[in-house]
Amino acid sequence: MRWRSGRRSSNIEDRRGRRSFGRPAKFSGIGLILMLIFAWLMGADAMQLLGMAGGQMSGTTQQNQSPASTANQESVAFVSAVVAQTEDVWNPLFRQVGLRYREPKLVLYENEVQSACGYSTAASGPFYCPGDQKVYLDLSFFNELKQMGAPGDFAQAYVIGHEIAHHVQKQLGTSDKVSNMRRRVSQRDANVLSVLLELQADCYAGVWAHHAQQQKQFLEPGDLEEGLNAAASIGDDRLQRMAGRRINPDSFTHGTSAQRVQWFKTGLQYGDMQRCDTFAQIQ
Repeated sequence: MRWRSGRRSSNIEDRRGRRSFGRPAKFSGIGLILMLIFAWLMGADAMQLLGMAGGQMSGTTQQNQSPASTANQESVAFVSAVVAQTEDVWNPLFRQVGLRYREPKLVLYENEVQSACGYSTAASGPFYCPGDQKVYLDLSFFNELKQMGAPGDFAQAYVIGHEIAHHVQKQLGTSDKVSNMRRRVSQRDANVLSVLLELQADCYAGVWAHHAQQQKQFLEPGDLEEGLNAAASIGDDRLQRMAGRRINPDSFTHGTSAQRVQWFKTGLQYGDMQRCDTFAQIQ
């Protein structure tokens, strides 16, 4: 990706070097990868998965000893540049339909964080909290993404674009409608609605990349393959297979690898939000 010459977003909230009072999770290696994958992509409760449920964590934070390592500064600059690209795409797209895009904050944290959605650890993976309309990201996830078989800067950009897309859904009222619908149906049907919401976010991520490419010509050879590989790597069916579990479509919350690739490619190809109506797939 050609991102270094682009502007940086002012909507980065850096909480690295801070920690919430409480009992932080400590995992490493493949165990952390699997916990992270399932907590982020399969709707699981990270606290329950890690056997750490119990009690509310305080939102109070205290400054840790040292600032983030210099090695992470390149990643911070990258994240800021990608967020800026999303702003440069979604602002005009919203104006075209007579709406105002309210830019989200992206919060960088280390190990654990308190949001309006509650206490989370890095095992939760990147997430969007509709309560405070912020995206949360621990930079260590980029290393986990590589170990999941999805290396490359555009794979990382796809993840950011997907989480920002959830903010787009929030701004458009889609996520609130889906949330209300999920409360009135069975768990199986609620999972179906969750899948459709996630696939639409994949499509919106593609819409962002389509327009960012038109604006900046930021893609390099191999970037598209990185993004598509990332989408394929985090399908529910693949994750269940990686965990040695039986493939159970009724438990899917994000869609299969093929579905995620399909909808990301749809957004990439057309750059048209109208083509991202995954909910038209409901029979």
